[in-house]
Amino acid sequence: MANKIKWGILSSAKIAETAFVPAIKLAKQAELKAVASESGKAADTAKRWGIDTSYDSYKELLQDPTIDAIYIPLPNSLHKKWLIEAVQAKKHVLVEKPAALTSDEVKEMDAAAKENGVVWMEAFMYQFHPQHSQVKKWLAEGKIGEAKLFRGSFSFSMDVNSGNIRLNSELGGGSLFDVGCYCVHASRFIFEEEPVQVFGHANHHPEKKIDLSTTGILTFENKQAVIDCSFEQANVNRYEVVGTKGSIEVPYAFRPDGNPNNGLGEVILKDGAGATVAVETFDANQYTVQIDHFSQAILDNTQPSYTPEQTILNMTVIESLYQSIDEGKPVSLKK
Repeated sequence: MANKIKWGILSSAKIAETAFVPAIKLAKQAELKAVASESGKAADTAKRWGIDTSYDSYKELLQDPTIDAIYIPLPNSLHKKWLIEAVQAKKHVLVEKPAALTSDEVKEMDAAAKENGVVWMEAFMYQFHPQHSQVKKWLAEGKIGEAKLFRGSFSFSMDVNSGNIRLNSELGGGSLFDVGCYCVHASRFIFEEEPVQVFGHANHHPEKKIDLSTTGILTFENKQAVIDCSFEQANVNRYEVVGTKGSIEVPYAFRPDGNPNNGLGEVILKDGAGATVAVETFDANQYTVQIDHFSQAILDNTQPSYTPEQTILNMTVIESLYQSIDEGKPVSLKK
C-alpha cells in the first residue's frame, strides 16, 4: 500500500462529487483511483473527477486488486449489502451515515469486517473538525461550569413532494436518518456518555411515510439534550452547550463550510449573563481530515478513533427515538 491508500468510490452520488472528491485531492495519506457507477455514466464520471479507472458495476471495482479502501455514499438501505460485499473483497470501508438502518445491521457489518481482517468507519465527518476539540477543551477547563444541556439543530428546506431519495422510506429516508443523526451523535460526542431515556415526536409526510421534522429529548444521568431536524425549515446546523456558569455556541457545527461570512468553524464562549467572552475560529476541510485519519489507521494497522461500537450505540439511540415516535411515549435505554 506504500505510503498512500488507494481509494475507490461506489456510485457517483452528489455527496461524493461535491464533498469527498474535492477533499481527497487535498489528502496527504490518500488518493482516488477508481469509481463504479451502474447508471452507465461511470466513464464520464471518472473523466469529470480526473481519474483513469471506471467500472460499470460495483462488484468489478471491488475485485480491483489495486484498490485498498472503498467509500460508500449509496442510499442508506444499501449500506449494509455493499459494505459486506466490500469487506469480503478485503477492502477497508468508509460508509456514509447512517451506517445502516438498525443496530442489528451494524453488528452484522462489523462481524463481517472483523472476519475479513479489515477496518471500517461510519462517516460522521463533522467530528474531525478542530472546532469541536475547542468545545471539549473549554468544557474540561470548566469555562461554563458543569454542562447541563445540549441543544442541537440540523435542518434545510426542500420540496417535500419531490422524488428525492431522502423522502423514500424504502431507501431509509427521513429527517432523523438524514440530518438528525448528527444531532444525536453530537450530544453523545460532546457529553461523552450515553442517554438513559429518549422521547421523540415527528411530523410525517402523509403519503411518503417518512418523518419530515423530528424533535427529540435525550435524558442523560445528570443532563439533557434537545435535538431537532427537518426537511421543511430554514438552513440551520448548530449546537449549544449550556452549563451552570455559561454556554458554548457552535453556529456552523456540522457544515462549517456553510458559514456565509468566511467558511470557517467558529466557537463562541459566553458567560452566565450571555455576554461573549471569547471567539475562536478554525479553518479545516473536515472531509479531508476524516479521509487522512482513516487512511492513516489503515497504514498503521490500527482502529480509527470512531469505532464500530460507537456506531452501534448511536444507531441504538436513533432506533429508540423512532420507537418513541411510533409509541408516543418515552423509551428507556437502561440495560
